[in-house]
Amino acid sequence: MRDICKTQSLLPGQEKNPETAQGMDDEENKPEAAERMDDEEKDPKAAEKMDDEENKPAGRVKDRKKTAMSDQERYVHEHRKKHHRITALRLFILAAFLILWEIAAKTGLIDSFFFASPSIIAKCFLELLEKNTLGVHLAASIGEVLFCFALIITLSLAAAVLLWWSDFLSRILEPFLVVLNSLPKSALAPLIIVWIGTGTKAIIVAGISVALFGSIISLYSGFRETDEEKILLIRCLGGRKRDVLAKVVLPSGIPNIFSVMKVNIGLALVGVVIGEFFAGRVGLGYLIIYGTQVFQ
Repeated sequence: MRDICKTQSLLPGQEKNPETAQGMDDEENKPEAAERMDDEEKDPKAAEKMDDEENKPAGRVKDRKKTAMSDQERYVHEHRKKHHRITALRLFILAAFLILWEIAAKTGLIDSFFFASPSIIAKCFLELLEKNTLGVHLAASIGEVLFCFALIITLSLAAAVLLWWSDFLSRILEPFLVVLNSLPKSALAPLIIVWIGTGTKAIIVAGISVALFGSIISLYSGFRETDEEKILLIRCLGGRKRDVLAKVVLPSGIPNIFSVMKVNIGLALVGVVIGEFFAGRVGLGYLIIYGTQVFQ
């Protein structure tokens, strides 16, 4: 009834012009806005409280970000501190060993003629640098080690993939790989010289023989330990064996591959030095043999 009365009490011009009606409503609301402005002018602290309450969520987010950044900075600082502590302890152990070695040689606890001393080794090292002898031997050995390392990784990875691909072939060759890996590699060096002769070829073969068979066994074992559920998932999705190899076996075997590589670089150096003992005319192995013959 009230709405009907209101509509009846409106003038004809008001019904036709809704903007005029809206203006009248704004005029009615003006006193309320003026009262609010007066309240804010009278009590500015209340207005500040209102603003603080509105800004509280943003402030909390900033505080959280600062806390998170401080936690990250604290973690990085602790990690660096731990790393510096480990490095300092390593250097301390090395320095303590060299100092004790030098003291034992000077006091006669060990015979410096057979065991040498850090000072004697440093003097001989400087003499070799002056004659440019060490650089030639070092460059030859480094080149042979890198070449052997590349061949070991390539051949062992290819052989491990082939063994994983063919279960029948792996059952046949696995016992032979175990036997070849257990052979003493230094005993093979004279046989390699007889079969191949002296020179770089014999050194390369000796360097490869030290690490190849063990690397194949390690990589093949890592491939076999791949998660069977992931392989089954690839099979269920219609993947073939090459898809399993490319998408599951090789990616999951990357940590094992890198660990094998770290071991093989040292074994390649050992194999090259052994080969240079018997078949080299240049290199660190030849330099060691020459030094033992002239007691240097």
